[in-house]
Amino acid sequence: MDTNLNWWKGGVIYQIYPRSFMDNNGDGIGDLAGITTKLDYVASLGVDAIWLSPIFTSPMKDFGYDVSNYRDIDPMFGSLEDFKRLIDRSHELGLKVMIDQVISHSADAHPWFEESRQDKVNPKADWYVWADPKPDGSPPNNWLSIFGGSAWKWDSRRLQYYLHNFLESQPDFNFHNSEVRQVHLDNMRFWLELGVDGFRLDTVNFYFHSEGLEDNPPVLAGEPKTMGVSHDNPYSYQRHVYDLSRPENLAFLKELRALMDEFPGSTTVGEIGDDFPLERMAEYTSGNDKLHMAYTFDLLNKPNSVEYIRNVLQNMQDIVGDGWPCWALSNHDVVRSRTRWGEGKDGEAYPLIALALILSLRGSVCLYQGEELGLPEADVPFERLQDPYGIPLWPVFKGRDGCRTPMVWDDSPLGGFSTIEPWLPVDKAHLPLSVAQQEANPNALLHKVRQFIKWRQQQAILVNGELSQVTLNNDELMAFVREYQGQKMLVVLNMTSEAQQTELPFEIEQILEGHGFVSSIEEGRLTLPAYQACYAQLAN
Repeated sequence: MDTNLNWWKGGVIYQIYPRSFMDNNGDGIGDLAGITTKLDYVASLGVDAIWLSPIFTSPMKDFGYDVSNYRDIDPMFGSLEDFKRLIDRSHELGLKVMIDQVISHSADAHPWFEESRQDKVNPKADWYVWADPKPDGSPPNNWLSIFGGSAWKWDSRRLQYYLHNFLESQPDFNFHNSEVRQVHLDNMRFWLELGVDGFRLDTVNFYFHSEGLEDNPPVLAGEPKTMGVSHDNPYSYQRHVYDLSRPENLAFLKELRALMDEFPGSTTVGEIGDDFPLERMAEYTSGNDKLHMAYTFDLLNKPNSVEYIRNVLQNMQDIVGDGWPCWALSNHDVVRSRTRWGEGKDGEAYPLIALALILSLRGSVCLYQGEELGLPEADVPFERLQDPYGIPLWPVFKGRDGCRTPMVWDDSPLGGFSTIEPWLPVDKAHLPLSVAQQEANPNALLHKVRQFIKWRQQQAILVNGELSQVTLNNDELMAFVREYQGQKMLVVLNMTSEAQQTELPFEIEQILEGHGFVSSIEEGRLTLPAYQACYAQLAN
């Protein structure tokens, strides 16, 4: 029996996008049975858990982020029995299993919404956010959808608008209704009792809206655009005061935490998209009575300078306090980090040093499938695009398909993913980076990532320790000290393409080895080759 109930704190979570991981039944779409066949590979990386993007029954207009049954598996991915086998095998391998919970909205095909939209007096009439039009027939206010246009859709049956923060086919639940809150908690209990170890909570700050339906104010001239969305999206022109991050959410998160506490060792990580995400993270993860972790977007943005990263860490320390972040460089919604951060840099060395960065920070880490291979963003031609977010905004914004293409297991034309042409094309540029190709090459990135993760997992100071930044006399270097139980470790990273040197204002007890990076210290002076890191134990 696993006695480490806080496995998640400092844990490494491997994100699997089920449609694109492994196709077991030969229909061109990944499935649960396929994932199960590859769990030995995932476990070999030394990670603590897997997180599965949505697998529930869905019309798939937003690829599972539009749920029509919260207690069953979509036939595309398999059955509940397939899922139970996946859980059992994961646990045999020492892997925890986390699944997505998309509860801010459902699919419009959900029976609850179909009932709600019939009239204003049915039992579920108030389960979704409905509002009367203005006298001129226009929407109730100026709220916008992230996917474009008004956040309000007219329904001719109720003669009212319903709220959708995303697609029109994703109506928002009314969390002011206690029945709605309870049914979601009951559904999560169902999965916990089935053996799930935790939840990734999609858009966790979107649950509540202001019942007053006030207009959002504009972002004033000179203020930064909001929410991290692209500046060509009008959504970024509003300050999102009334449509999300409402104070009522804190009480619900406490209800959710009470449920999780009934299942020792379970955990939650919330995705927060907000004008002030660190303030929300502090709110949602402090006090040990709400979320366990919050997913930070700070390193999923385009900026990647050392100065930017330093500011992120300082803001994290100043604002989040004892809250617990979960770091990521890539996921299913953003351009892969090798392209977004590493374009024009060494394609093998840079991904490793970037992963070393987040694996050395205070917090937990999400590692997106294929990141351990150094996969770049795939080039998906317009005629093969699937993403409803990207198609209307192409070519300025190409959507999210480029990070969702199939995992490459070997260098055959379909990458060993399927026996037929998959739902998204396999990028030929990925084939030389396949698992089989890298397993056969002892110097490949995959082996180096595996070595570093396993070394890091043995360093209690990196898993649990506090972090304080260090100012060196070389601004090109990223440096901080981790401290735990009286021990101190200095971490210095050179994320540039040139060798760097600096004086060290510390007494070094020993340079730590076993992580795979190269550095040297002579007479208090550190030399770091390009894309290398130094881990050193400091004298007490």
